[in-house]
Amino acid sequence: MTSFTTALISAGCIFLGGLLGMMLKRHLPVHHLDEASKDTIKVVSGILASLAALVLGLLISSAKSSFDATNSGIAQGSAKIILLDRTLADYGPDAQDARKQLREAVLFTADRVWSKTNDGPTGSRGFEISNGMERLQGILRRLTPATKPQEEALSEAMQLTSDIAQTRWFLIEQQSPLPTPVLVVLVVWLVLLHLSMGLFAPCNGTVFVVLVVSALSVSSALLLVMEMSHPLDGIVKVSDAPVRKALEFLSK
Repeated sequence: MTSFTTALISAGCIFLGGLLGMMLKRHLPVHHLDEASKDTIKVVSGILASLAALVLGLLISSAKSSFDATNSGIAQGSAKIILLDRTLADYGPDAQDARKQLREAVLFTADRVWSKTNDGPTGSRGFEISNGMERLQGILRRLTPATKPQEEALSEAMQLTSDIAQTRWFLIEQQSPLPTPVLVVLVVWLVLLHLSMGLFAPCNGTVFVVLVVSALSVSSALLLVMEMSHPLDGIVKVSDAPVRKALEFLSK
């Protein structure tokens, strides 16, 4: 189930909670909705609203941190790719195959992760199958430096390649979906909150519109959390600008 579908279902459940409150109001005895009952319900609603706001805020903060970490990792990896290409250029003509493999690996990764076609795995799955750096490491291991500068350049290139590969695996492990129990509990709180709102709301068009806006607003926040938890997939995706910029400098 996609994040967008989950958000729509959540919005529907939250809106139905408000409608259910309006329906219950018609069937409950009058003394169940007197001033004393109303005060108690307001206190409970305040507690639910505080809990929901706290959890939702923490989820947004956590998802934003994950998104920023992935964005930063891609930028740092792209900078190291440019430096690696310069190091291989310093090594000499014998490293041309390695430089070609580097460019092919970066181009393949960019096309897989940010592809707009459906001809294969894309997003995080495409990132996982992009193993061009492992092939590059194999090419570098077969190089035989003949001079001290070449030996130093090869050592630096191996270190950079290892760092880029490590960053790649870190970004793969960084993908952490929103736990389903947390989402379910949060939606239940929001449904109960809107149900309590419906108990005392008049039945008219304005109230219906307000309930719809409220449900969509909260579910859009949930959508942001779910999307930012998968920075390489979905609607909210990290920018490919650093990778595309690195491609401009490769093999020059």
